[in-house]
Amino acid sequence: MSADKELFKTVRDNLYTAVIGDVLDVAGLTHQFLPPNIRALFPDQILVGRAMPVLEANSTGTQIGHSGKSEPFGLMFRALDALQPGDIYITTGCTPNFALWGGLMSQRAHSLGAQGAILDGYHRDTREILNLKFPVFSHGSYAQDQQLRGRVIDFRCSIEFGNGARVDPGDLIVGDIDGVVIVPKAHVGDIIAEALKKVAGEDAVRDMILKGGSTQDIFDKTGIM
Repeated sequence: MSADKELFKTVRDNLYTAVIGDVLDVAGLTHQFLPPNIRALFPDQILVGRAMPVLEANSTGTQIGHSGKSEPFGLMFRALDALQPGDIYITTGCTPNFALWGGLMSQRAHSLGAQGAILDGYHRDTREILNLKFPVFSHGSYAQDQQLRGRVIDFRCSIEFGNGARVDPGDLIVGDIDGVVIVPKAHVGDIIAEALKKVAGEDAVRDMILKGGSTQDIFDKTGIM
């Protein structure tokens, strides 16, 4: 866990989604951004953490679980309670016609040490989330409840977004004002190291621009622009 804390701080202090995405492209990992309509509620926040994927599905009403009790939200409560420090609750799988996240869920996730929530749909209770300052990325705010309309059918599983982006448990997630990018867990070390090098190169290019260098000359020398 301490290694992840160091990693999260390094990413938060030095990197951003654009540079990470560029490095992923060079590595041949070209479908790592989530759809562009998933945006930050807090544009100034940088979200960094490990994926805890949650699979949603459409529903037509209350379902009965294995215990014989009604489960109006499916496995959502279990998924929420399964969050661990450093996790990001990230979900897709249903039509985006209702809210997948709210204020009380934010409170619970925050109390468990989760880093944030990413929703392929809407959130609600915006004022409560704003007061808590819990990082949320979504399509926007919409108060329609999911109780009669959607349910969680699995969690800590692989999920895939409509644009082809795949998220596996433990993948590194970075979100900022420009979007959300997924770094597969097997590639985290290499990708972050290369991204840090690219940032250093971009700083050098910025100095060249300030000194009056031409775009073409700078690109020919550095391969960066």
